[in-house]
Amino acid sequence: MTQPLTFCGGLASTNAYLVDLNGHLLAIDAPEGFLDFLKTKKLKPHSLFLTHGHWDHIWDAADLADWASCPVYYHPDTAPLCLQPDSMLAFGLPQRLRPVQATQLLTDSTPPPASWPDSQLLHVPGHCPGSLCLYLPQSKQLFGGDVLFADGVGRWDLPGGSREILITGIQKKILPLPPQTIVYPGHGPTTTVGREKSSNPFLQD
Repeated sequence: MTQPLTFCGGLASTNAYLVDLNGHLLAIDAPEGFLDFLKTKKLKPHSLFLTHGHWDHIWDAADLADWASCPVYYHPDTAPLCLQPDSMLAFGLPQRLRPVQATQLLTDSTPPPASWPDSQLLHVPGHCPGSLCLYLPQSKQLFGGDVLFADGVGRWDLPGGSREILITGIQKKILPLPPQTIVYPGHGPTTTVGREKSSNPFLQD
């Protein structure tokens, strides 16, 4: 597994990734500017995975899916935000966005798409309903959305958030992963599971 192509853009400096899964190009999240970035690179993803439905992660999603003619995947609990993005106008969305319809809804109890070989989905809500992390065991890479950051965790003060649920989910589903697992977060630099387990101030009992 090669290192993913990383893009950072939009008002919230949101990360998006393009991952090569044995020739299948998977786009992870779609902040403002990601579509133009992909067009400039002449890279058309084969599918789009949205870690959660907050506006800064779905800004380009509908237009990207149309341009690439690719399927879109996200968790059913985050569908209301993806299908009714105007609901986020009350908590920071600076303009109206196009709704983005899922081709298939994913949970951590259903198999990932066949085009995502050797991948696992981890449902870790608490920052946002339906937050999903994508884990690639062979390459020890975790695409975590806004669940876990370097020295931080996702905020829990937005609608549907819960500090207890978020921290418990991280402790039960992410921290048991191999310590060398690279975490590709929705904001900020990469980190590792081992580093956050040992020094993240939010995760120390």
